[in-house]
Amino acid sequence: MILSPYERMIARRYLLPGKGEGFIFLVASISLVAVMLGVAALIIVMSVMNGFRAELFDKIVGLNGHAVVQGYNGRLPDWREIAAEARRTPGVTSATPLIEQPLMASHEGRVEGVLVRGMRVEDIRGNATMRQGLKAGSMAALVPGSGNVAIGARLAEALGAQVGGEISLVSPAGQTTPFGTVPRIVSYRVAAIFEVGVYDYDKAFVVMPIADAQTLLLLGDAVGMIELQTIDADKVAATLLPLRRQVGERAVVTDWRQMNSALFEALSVERVAMFVVLSIIILVAVFNILSSLIMLVRAKTRDIAILRTMGASRRALIRIFVTVGVTIGALGTAAGLILGFIFLFFRQGVVDAVQYATGQNLWDPSIRFLTELPSKTDPLEVIGIAAMAMAFSFLATLYPAFKAASTDPVQVLRYE
Repeated sequence: MILSPYERMIARRYLLPGKGEGFIFLVASISLVAVMLGVAALIIVMSVMNGFRAELFDKIVGLNGHAVVQGYNGRLPDWREIAAEARRTPGVTSATPLIEQPLMASHEGRVEGVLVRGMRVEDIRGNATMRQGLKAGSMAALVPGSGNVAIGARLAEALGAQVGGEISLVSPAGQTTPFGTVPRIVSYRVAAIFEVGVYDYDKAFVVMPIADAQTLLLLGDAVGMIELQTIDADKVAATLLPLRRQVGERAVVTDWRQMNSALFEALSVERVAMFVVLSIIILVAVFNILSSLIMLVRAKTRDIAILRTMGASRRALIRIFVTVGVTIGALGTAAGLILGFIFLFFRQGVVDAVQYATGQNLWDPSIRFLTELPSKTDPLEVIGIAAMAMAFSFLATLYPAFKAASTDPVQVLRYE
């Protein structure tokens, strides 16, 4: 919107408080602050929700792959043939044998439910998620026949186990006697402690070489599943459709969406709901802009009439009041962007400070899944939020602007 010099001068004058206009300026300032808080809240919440999804996706896919092929009875005796078929499928980048079995672990009288995971040695050492989250010990110690395992950090805390200590794994698959099956109890040395960042994994995982897991669970040469990686995780269903047809009678193919459907669907619904609810804050701020401009028009009725008699056109008055309202919205939007980015940068410090001040645990990993507050800002979302705030601000200026433009100078100045 191009303004003439006198229109810019008048718009600037109306933005600043004049004599007897303190209340109008106060309402305009509240409008600016409300827009700022609304924009900041939307950016913060949407970034945190995006961070939740991205972090969970990275952690879950980093450990479980994009999909798994599981046998109907929990075993895949012909896993080498299925893995070869998977590698031949277009779009599949890797097919890795894997064993997962829930068992019980004990250490010095403490007992916890665990998820034993058997992996090839090269896969253990090459897993970036576990390697980057290594807290103590070394993954290099996990070799077949060594009796060494790696456990999650939360599990280590629950059991009181440290690197060099021993834990006992209790397997229900044991020797059959006249009195029933006797569970197998095997001791392993803790060689490494890692933290994935997802509480459920850190509280349960016991990782060992796949040969040791086969011996523990009496699987022979069989494995429990085959982990698959694809080129594009978002197109995993279409990519694995030919493989589903090939192994349909021997195994079932489950992708990451199916394995975690409830969690990711809940995040998507909550994300949309939070966006709608927090957008109302901006809408309320826009009504404040509307009310402040209406009061400004009523207070400046005489000035508007004089401008009309001096030759100011209706379009000029519309431009002046639209500029005033849009300027308030633009300043609020800019301040909201700055406030939102500052909060996201110091987000974990803010959470820690609030927890310290209130004495409450606001970020319990057992409930929140992740150990820290995540954040991932989408530039397109930020642009959309800013555009929405500016569009609402512009729409709020139209009624007061047209009201000012329709002022009849004859009626206003009749008794002057």
